[in-house]
Amino acid sequence: MPGITSHNNETQQEKRSRQNREEDYRLVEKAKLNEQHAFTRLMEKYRVPLEFHIAKIVRDKEMIEDLVQEAFLKAFDNIHSFDTTYAFSTWLYRIATNHSIDYLRKKKMQTLSIDEPVRAKDGEMKIELPDNDSEADREIIQQQRENIILKAIDSLPEKYSVIIKLRHMDDKSYQEISEIMDLPLGTVKAHIFRARELLNKYLIDKRGSF
Repeated sequence: MPGITSHNNETQQEKRSRQNREEDYRLVEKAKLNEQHAFTRLMEKYRVPLEFHIAKIVRDKEMIEDLVQEAFLKAFDNIHSFDTTYAFSTWLYRIATNHSIDYLRKKKMQTLSIDEPVRAKDGEMKIELPDNDSEADREIIQQQRENIILKAIDSLPEKYSVIIKLRHMDDKSYQEISEIMDLPLGTVKAHIFRARELLNKYLIDKRGSF
């Protein structure tokens, strides 16, 4: 019937995503009325994902829980400004990202553990480096390469390093990054393009390390 949205053709994943978003909207409306259980439920849903998200940006593991708590406080203090055009999770991630960046600026800390593996889902960060050692040393060489790539990401200007981490560590789409960072889609693409140029230059300069 006209005017009625049909969900008959939804996949299971789409259905879960829609139901999750609808639950969030209901909880947000209750949170706006200062109903404590709504705040509690939102924290239960997003505490662990937010910890993983912030851990991709901030190196200091002891600070992650504090930053999570502070991100929730900022979100709840500003719950009346939440725009339902976005998913609540996207809005929350944006707050957490900005808060983490502010923390890093104040502390001038490095941002990414070299123990984290590099994952590039679309292969766009794959860098060819010389392989001039024996098979027995291949694992060590690979770890050295990963460490160099991660250090290269840390060396980027902050506006580039955060976006690269969202793209390649958190597997966020360009659109998701645009929403999280509150940047135009074209700016996100331009930043990623420029970041990859800088990474390639850094890694080419490091070829002599192998």
